[in-house]
Amino acid sequence: MNVLLLDDEPLELEQLEYLLQSEFPSWKFFKASDASQAHSINLNHELDLAFLDINLPGKSGIEFGEELRQSNKDVEIIMVTACQDFSYAQQSIRIGVADYLTKPVIESELLKILSKYKKHPFSQNYSSLIQCSLKAIHEMFAEKVSLSDIARKVHANPTYLSRKFHEETGLSFSEYLIQYRIHMAKRFLITTPKWTIADVAENSGFSSQNYFSTLFRKIEGVSPTEFREKERSK
Repeated sequence: MNVLLLDDEPLELEQLEYLLQSEFPSWKFFKASDASQAHSINLNHELDLAFLDINLPGKSGIEFGEELRQSNKDVEIIMVTACQDFSYAQQSIRIGVADYLTKPVIESELLKILSKYKKHPFSQNYSSLIQCSLKAIHEMFAEKVSLSDIARKVHANPTYLSRKFHEETGLSFSEYLIQYRIHMAKRFLITTPKWTIADVAENSGFSSQNYFSTLFRKIEGVSPTEFREKERSK
């Protein structure tokens, strides 16, 4: 399931992605900080669900929602707003908004809104075994975790799990674990400015700061420090 997250506040984006990914590990998320970025994503990916912040610099979330609806009549739209305004509700009704979320997003409210997607066909991209495995990885990524650890947790043979994991995700267990750890490291770099790079590395599951920094640069094209500074300047 392809999901668009549109918000001009980096912390809000990271929090929303974290909450959603923990509950729906098979979903694919695309993040945008303005309508222009969101438009580009929509051109290149068939979106199934969109979370749109109403108040954005330039084109508003509602204006983008109207454009999105014109190009994709089946996409489900959830508006996210920090203020209650009846005029927003009226405009949202016109473009067929599925629901609303208020900021700051509360996990219980988010999950209540998304409960209907538990049996959504797009949530079944992965088998129950792989979905359980992904959820276990998301829970244990900061620990010294192995394929065998995950196999025990989901009651599967490690060899069988390894094969199924690669067949369904297109990645090996170790490749996915590294990608998820880097994803969480990026979140920590933004949300915990008081943490040193060593703190981020440790809490993301990397035993060595040097290895973490080298791997981060290889994957992201910048060092962890450069990434943090770039995000702060936005």
